[in-house]
Amino acid sequence: MKSEYLEDCPYYLNDFLTYMKVVKDRGERTIEAYYIDIRTFLRYLNIKHRAAKESDFYSIPINDTPIEWLERFSLNDAYVYLGFLAQSRGNSVKTRARKCSALKQLYSYLNKKAMLIKEDPLKDLELPRINQSLPKYLTTEQSVQLLNSVDSKHKERDFCILVLFLSCGMRLSELVGIDLNDYSRENKTLRLFGKGRKERIVYLNDVCIQALDDYINNHRPQVENQAVFLSANKTRINKRRVQQIVEEQLKNAGLSNLGITTHKLRHSAATMMYKNGVDTLVLKEVLGHKSISTTEIYTHITNSDLKGASDASPIAAYKKDKKDK
Repeated sequence: MKSEYLEDCPYYLNDFLTYMKVVKDRGERTIEAYYIDIRTFLRYLNIKHRAAKESDFYSIPINDTPIEWLERFSLNDAYVYLGFLAQSRGNSVKTRARKCSALKQLYSYLNKKAMLIKEDPLKDLELPRINQSLPKYLTTEQSVQLLNSVDSKHKERDFCILVLFLSCGMRLSELVGIDLNDYSRENKTLRLFGKGRKERIVYLNDVCIQALDDYINNHRPQVENQAVFLSANKTRINKRRVQQIVEEQLKNAGLSNLGITTHKLRHSAATMMYKNGVDTLVLKEVLGHKSISTTEIYTHITNSDLKGASDASPIAAYKKDKKDK
C-alpha cells in the first residue's frame, strides 16, 4: 500500500485497506479505488458534522474523522449521501454504485471483523441499478482483418502481440509482464501474472506458437533483458506503447472507428471463445476471473444470436396448409 494513504487515513480506514490487501488479496489499483471512494465519504461527513466548506472539498482532511460519526450513520443517511453524490458531485450511476459498494464493505469490516461498531446500518443498502450496455468487441472476421493488415517497423512483434490478445484474452499488464522463461515451447503454455500477482497458465494454439517462435528466434533483439516484448530501446515494452501499437494497427485495418482498445481485444477473444462453445467455467479460468459473475459479462447475446435462435426453431419451417386459409 502506498505510504501517502497511511498518512491521510484515520486508523480504522488504514486497518480496512490493510485487511483488503493482505487478507482479501486485492490489487494495488483496487486498494487505491477503495481509498478514494471512502475518502469522499469521510469528507462528506466532515461537511455534515463540522460545517466544512463544500467549496474546499478536495482539501478537507479526513485523518481525524471520528469513528462515532460512522456508527451514527443510518440507512436513510446513506440514501441522502447518494443524493449528494448525484447532485453535488455529479457522479454517474456507475460511479455511485461503486462508491456504495466500497462503503458497504467498509461497514461490514468495521462491524464483523474489527468490531468497532455494534451494528451494520448499511447491510440492507441497495446499490444503484446500472443498465448494462453490450461491450464493444471485434467479430471473428474483423479480427482476421486486423491480423492480415499488420504493417510496421516491428511487424513480427506487433503481430505476435495482437495474436496473443485475440487468442488468449490476456490483460494488458499480463502481456507486458511476460518473460522468456514464462513461455514453454514444449508444453505450449504461457505463464501469466494477473491481478494481485495471481499466477495462471494459458495454453497456446499453433498460431500463437508460430508467432512467438518467429518473433523470439528471428526478430527479437538478443539482449540480456528477460522481457519477451521489447521496445525500440531494447527495454521491456510499456503499457502505453502497446496501446499505441494496437491503435496504429486498427487504423491500418480500417477499424479505428469502432472504439476498440487493448481491453476490448481481451473481450473480443472471450466472445469468440464463448461463441465457439467454450464453457463459462472454463472461460473464467482462461481469463483469470475470481468470480463467475465477472465472466458472464463476456457471454452477452447479440441481436444476430437472437435472430439465429428464432430461425433455428422447427416452427420456422412450418408452412400453413392451403385448405386452412
